[in-house]
Amino acid sequence: MKNLLMLTIALILPAFAVHAETNKKGDLNDAEIAHIVVTANQVDIDAGNLAKKKASDGDVHAYAHRMVGEHTDVNKEAKELAAKLNVTPQDNPISKSLNEDGKKNLEKLERLSGKDFDKAYIDGEIDLHKKVIDVADNKLVPNVKNEELKALLVKVRPAFVSHLEHAQKIQAKLK
Repeated sequence: MKNLLMLTIALILPAFAVHAETNKKGDLNDAEIAHIVVTANQVDIDAGNLAKKKASDGDVHAYAHRMVGEHTDVNKEAKELAAKLNVTPQDNPISKSLNEDGKKNLEKLERLSGKDFDKAYIDGEIDLHKKVIDVADNKLVPNVKNEELKALLVKVRPAFVSHLEHAQKIQAKLK
């Protein structure tokens, strides 16, 4: 069940990029969503690995550890599901934007340390998860053609809320 939840989370994490870059075809197809899943997980893994090294607050470090572990598992599951569904991930403007945004975020975070790093990392996670929930509800779920993927997206929405609430608790403590 945990792996199923994590796979679904991976499908939604890239949602913030949807706002930044409109898909020229209007709708996302399953191959594009599959590529976004893998890209989004890697972006979150990279940020989490940096936070595991640089976080000065124990809760921030633990949150980063949770994100790296869960998203590493999700990438494995996402690749297995894509293979099962015979979907070849397809590059798209959203995955490209996600990669670019991830690199910019890492560059920003690498220049920070201590409490400034902790705050920037957690603030970014809160922004991400708010956008993820919104876009999952309004963009990804309506565009997923495969019913198995759609069911997973709907089923794991509470996990997204849990990640957001966890980050918000840490944010309140950091202030």
